[in-house]
Amino acid sequence: MRVSKADGSQSVDLQRDALYEASVDEQQLYQDRASGKKDDRPGLAACLKSLRDGDTLVVWKPDRLGPDLHRLVNTVHDLTARGVGMKVLEGPGAAIDITTAAGKLVFGIFAALAELE
Repeated sequence: MRVSKADGSQSVDLQRDALYEASVDEQQLYQDRASGKKDDRPGLAACLKSLRDGDTLVVWKPDRLGPDLHRLVNTVHDLTARGVGMKVLEGPGAAIDITTAAGKLVFGIFAALAELE
């Protein structure tokens, strides 16, 4: 989960609720209160480090991982190389579930768009 402002004016409640509904255990929730453009995101770093072969990273919306499509593509490439899936719950890219053939196809289209960016 991520919100852009660290001053407490934004809440992760919607994200948390969606992740709970997707059966993500509370012990497996990670949070940052920082702009997606910042590279120093300890919650994301801890989350990515905790993932193992066969796990699936579940995100509320793709922009919670990073500010642009290029960074999202790089993150997913790293995850798949480690045998980790990714599923997006809402927003643009909600059809992305790289644990399925259809989701891989959708992500492939996203990746191609990133190359054009």
